Amino acid sequence: MTGVAVCSGSVSSIKSLWETRIKKTKQDLQKQQEQRAGVGRVRHNWEDRIILAKLKEKVVTEEGRVILRIEKEEWKTLPRALVHFPQLMEWQLHRVGLQTIPRFISSFENLLVLDLSRNAITEIPKEIGKLTRLRELLVSYNRVQSIPEELGCCENLEKLELAMNRDLDELPSEISNLKKLCHLDLSMNQFTEIPECVVSLPALEWLDMGGNRLQSLPHDIHRMEKLHTMWLQRNELEFLPDNICYMRSLDTLVLSNNKLHDIPSMMEDMNNLRFVNFRDNPLTYEVELPAALKKSEDEEEDDREMFGRDFMRVYCQEARKRVNSNYTSELNVTLEAVAESAPSL
Repeated sequence: MTGVAVCSGSVSSIKSLWETRIKKTKQDLQKQQEQRAGVGRVRHNWEDRIILAKLKEKVVTEEGRVILRIEKEEWKTLPRALVHFPQLMEWQLHRVGLQTIPRFISSFENLLVLDLSRNAITEIPKEIGKLTRLRELLVSYNRVQSIPEELGCCENLEKLELAMNRDLDELPSEISNLKKLCHLDLSMNQFTEIPECVVSLPALEWLDMGGNRLQSLPHDIHRMEKLHTMWLQRNELEFLPDNICYMRSLDTLVLSNNKLHDIPSMMEDMNNLRFVNFRDNPLTYEVELPAALKKSEDEEEDDREMFGRDFMRVYCQEARKRVNSNYTSELNVTLEAVAESAPSL
């Protein structure tokens, strides 16, 4: 009995010892994890402080506006620490290799200008719609493939630039909700037509759709009543709708490098046009400006005006003259044929 008791006591002692050791080991591991977490927090806080200090150097105040300005540095992503600067009114980030617009962009309710031109952005997040005070969105020379419908919620947007995004070929219909948009640059993309939402913009004054694949213009283009400048160079236009003649505010129209075969005769009466360019189009008639309309060779605008406003008017006159002449010739031929077929008396 004594031996059994001793043996039983030894087992209990060993068990207690192991339990104590296991407990101590767990406590040591927990302490190590807490220490590591603490070191991580310290390191994270330290890194945040470094980033904040670096960002603070990029924040300037000009004419009462607080601006974040970064150029020619590598910032593929923007740190969340940026939310510590909610007073920012402008972002100007050029050539920094930025690939994404952070979703926390919605935190910057005071933002008026978002200029992210010449980066590598592929997407505009839907959170952009939270920036109801935004006036300018400049995302030209990026890789944006589509525009979120939420952009239509930026009710104060006045300027939108999306040039040279290569694969961009459509806009959401909600863009027509931008009642204050007056400047729109969609040049050097893949549009085959002017979107209906663009034609419907009530305040649009300046439109650049040069360098796309436009094949025709909308028949109701004259609905763009306030448009004064339209760049349509380097497209695939073969004709112009007659209603373009009713664009009473239009004073600059660039149509060079298209496939136009004719100029609507009514454009001759567009006295509001100050500058127009038809250079490098396969027009049906070759016309030459009268000597009285030619500028001297020393004037820089001479080359442009050879296919400008005076050229347009002379062309329309010549086209009308040719049409009348052809009509007269055809009428004479018809009368002669009738006379020959009539029985002699």
